Amino acid sequence: MSEARTTFLGALLTMLGPISMAIYTPAMPELVRAFATTEAAIKMSLSMFFCGFALAQLVAGPLADALGRKSATLIFISIYLAGSVLAAMAPSVEFILAARLIQGIGASVGIVVSRAIVRDLYVGADGARILNTIGIFIAVGPATGPVLGGLTLAAFDWHALFLLMIVFGLAAAACVIFVLRETVTPDLSRLRPARLIGNYCRVATNRQFIATALVLSGSVGALYAQSTMLPFVLIDRVGLSPTQFGIGMLMQSGFYLLGSVSLRLVSNRLSGARAALFGITLCGLGAVLMALSVAFVPPAFLTVMVPVAICTYGLAFLSPYVVTLCLAPFPGMAGSASALSGFLQMTAGFIGGVAAASMADPLKAFGVIIPAMEFSAVAGFIWMRRLSRQA
Repeated sequence: MSEARTTFLGALLTMLGPISMAIYTPAMPELVRAFATTEAAIKMSLSMFFCGFALAQLVAGPLADALGRKSATLIFISIYLAGSVLAAMAPSVEFILAARLIQGIGASVGIVVSRAIVRDLYVGADGARILNTIGIFIAVGPATGPVLGGLTLAAFDWHALFLLMIVFGLAAAACVIFVLRETVTPDLSRLRPARLIGNYCRVATNRQFIATALVLSGSVGALYAQSTMLPFVLIDRVGLSPTQFGIGMLMQSGFYLLGSVSLRLVSNRLSGARAALFGITLCGLGAVLMALSVAFVPPAFLTVMVPVAICTYGLAFLSPYVVTLCLAPFPGMAGSASALSGFLQMTAGFIGGVAAASMADPLKAFGVIIPAMEFSAVAGFIWMRRLSRQA
């Protein structure tokens, strides 16, 4: 496939998970009232999405290697659509929890297959460039998602949000059917337990993979985990309406988009390694400001979102190089390597969300958990650099 087609499909499939979270977050306080339940229960619905997303990647990756990228993707999008329909018809919070779990399982294929397709066709600087361009496009989805979710809530009720997800899932399925060309030779022997376990062990014991996975789990995982806290911090503590919250979240995705565009403009003059160093520095700086603002400054929109914006701007510089480095040692099993990397990122987000739900104050959780995750990414980056020097 051409670079343009690869980029388009990669962006579309990668957006499947983030946009399902972004559209949903403005409705979380309303769902607390609609089902007469607790904030912790609704926070857990997002954590269930993370859980399904994380665990199912371990299946989606090997299936994409064994059945082919196209067949595996269509299977999982069908699961995503089933979860969306169940959520739209949910009569109780228990149904919402189950539906979000099913949605997460279905959406897990997006990030796995998109990165595997890029690894199948492009390597090195070419692969990093495509991943950077995908970052530009996927920033648009999460940026517009909360806005679309907030406006939808203003016009209708929470059921309409899941109808939007159904439409998005159908559009993704159509593009996979008519646009995606198979990029790997299907091989069912890859599903044999011994070979499957051997492949995962080979990936998991590679030091370069472990170091890069730690960087991505801390930085990307923080992005996922804070989505369970920000609605309650900005709506309940700062006082934003759901629509204002949706518009306000443009600051997070907008800075990721700005960072991706900036990297695109300077990529000819700034190597991937130097861009990643700049990015991780911003992630560490944002984490420090986040912890200090929560500890010493009364919560306001800018005190909460400026550190978030700094971290996401840095992530845009960091992730293309680190993802490329993460998958580089595994040309024959990119699906499995991508799956394990994605699993660790979502697991970090899930653990962060569960830890936040266990803390009574979402603002305090935000000021403790998210900086800790960013600092773990900094530690992983230092290790990654040492391994590169040794090599």
